[in-house]
Amino acid sequence: MSLFKFLISKSFLKQVVFAIIGLLIFVFALKYWLGITTNHDQKIQVPNLHKMSLEDVDLKLKEMNLDFIVIDSASYNPEYPKKSVIEQSPEAGGFVKEKRKIYLTLNPSKYRDITIPDLNGRTKRQATSQLRSIGLNVGTEFTYVHDIGKDVVRGLRYKNKVINPGDKLPLNSIVDLVLGDGKGN
Repeated sequence: MSLFKFLISKSFLKQVVFAIIGLLIFVFALKYWLGITTNHDQKIQVPNLHKMSLEDVDLKLKEMNLDFIVIDSASYNPEYPKKSVIEQSPEAGGFVKEKRKIYLTLNPSKYRDITIPDLNGRTKRQATSQLRSIGLNVGTEFTYVHDIGKDVVRGLRYKNKVINPGDKLPLNSIVDLVLGDGKGN
């Protein structure tokens, strides 16, 4: 039997028709099954969770049949309450399906701590520049001690307490410099 005769034979054409019908049935059954299991026409609008505490977020999302995951803490933002939501993904107003997860970024409870560097012997300008670069503020009230070096750092104070190199202070703290008066021997 030649190849051409086989391709136009009744048995081959029947097999091709059965294969096409089987494929169509499979595709339509798969589409129907996916529509049911993925809740195709369902959508829930994501609420605005900004500035909400985790307890409030949990209650709000449970009543909407949604879940959440805390993915990170951001840098402290004083405009937001402590341990409240700063960012969310998906954003408020977006649409998701039930039982989906909302990813949250929280506001820490305080600024992160900065380690105080050793500034003893540095000039006032060098110390001010280094303290600002690591996230601390320099106070305008300087304390002068009897020392040979004029405007040379001889210590640091935070809220009238002496701080030492290696101590930790919250970001944006105001540090006062103790400087030499230049009148020493």
